[in-house]
Amino acid sequence: MPQEPALFTAFLIFSGAAIIATLALFTRQTMLVAYIVLGLLLGPAGFGLIEDATGIAEISEIGIAFLLFLLGLDLSPVKLVKMLRATATPTMLSCAAFAMLGLAFGYVAGLDGVETLVLASALMFSSTIIGLKLLPTTVLHHKPTGEVIISVLLLQDLAAVALLVALHAFTGGVGAPQVALQLLSLPLLIAFVYLLQKYVILRLLEKFDTIREYIFLLMIGWCIGVAQLTAALGLSYEIGAFIAGVTIAANPIALYVAESLKPLRDFFLIIFFFALGSSFELPAMLEVLPAAALLAGLILLLKPAVFRLLLAHTGEEQGRAREVGVRLGQGSEFSLLIAALAYELQLIGGYAAHLLQISMLITFMVSPYLIVMRYPTPIALNKHLRRD
Repeated sequence: MPQEPALFTAFLIFSGAAIIATLALFTRQTMLVAYIVLGLLLGPAGFGLIEDATGIAEISEIGIAFLLFLLGLDLSPVKLVKMLRATATPTMLSCAAFAMLGLAFGYVAGLDGVETLVLASALMFSSTIIGLKLLPTTVLHHKPTGEVIISVLLLQDLAAVALLVALHAFTGGVGAPQVALQLLSLPLLIAFVYLLQKYVILRLLEKFDTIREYIFLLMIGWCIGVAQLTAALGLSYEIGAFIAGVTIAANPIALYVAESLKPLRDFFLIIFFFALGSSFELPAMLEVLPAAALLAGLILLLKPAVFRLLLAHTGEEQGRAREVGVRLGQGSEFSLLIAALAYELQLIGGYAAHLLQISMLITFMVSPYLIVMRYPTPIALNKHLRRD
């Protein structure tokens, strides 16, 4: 037994992640898959070096807060309105189509009503990590393809945030009056946070904008502080972190803050996906594998086609619509989060949770290959397709 268990656990997570991530890159996989696989290998279902990942999972929730905080930082009101106009219709229709797929699959698979609804909700989203990480920088920032992909993903992420709030509202022991009170308190909370950032946070940023360490510290405190405030009011910390980001988004410093906090976000997300992988149970995985493989196949087949048809119908050029469809043709890391949260809140059982998680993992493994082999990416095998 190591004398410093915390240090030994950190060694297992990050040294192991570095090794598995290296293998993942050589095989053109996303590193997200590497973290989940590492958790599976070292957790109770694998070698058992991590016997209980509960504490790790609790720490990793900070990464989810930062993920939503950075999402909010990218959503200035002007930008949000512009993107809503451009891609709202195809995005919402695609969400409806994939929700119908989830409802049909849940019914055929014998899931109960709530599990079927959770499955349908989780299938609505595509992976922000895969979608953006496999886009060359020139495409991401300077070409219509990048603008369309970012618009769709941002709208999906907004829907995912709303769904996370809804899941918290339906936890056991929360009655309708309390839920109504929480919803009524939300506008007051947003107004308070807005005034606080306008008259306190922004003035501090203006006064000490040359001290990078202070900006870094202030933004971490702002994100976690607002998240804790919403949690104290009975709302989810995710929506608090998101509100904290949106209120800063209109300030020019938002871009600097977003770039500065990405490494910290990635640090905690590694822990989150490791903890997720370590929670997998091998017998349960094998039980759901046929159904998960079928669901993953349907996602990989239908998502690109649906996006292509919807975008082409709105006037997008056929080639661009097809490329966007392929790049968004997988499940989402938000789907994993939804499954984990719904299981934790006892809204779904182990079978439904593993079905959703394993199917998402399969799409994470297959989709990057389809993208890398056909379109420009930073990790393309073909040098003519390698862009950054």
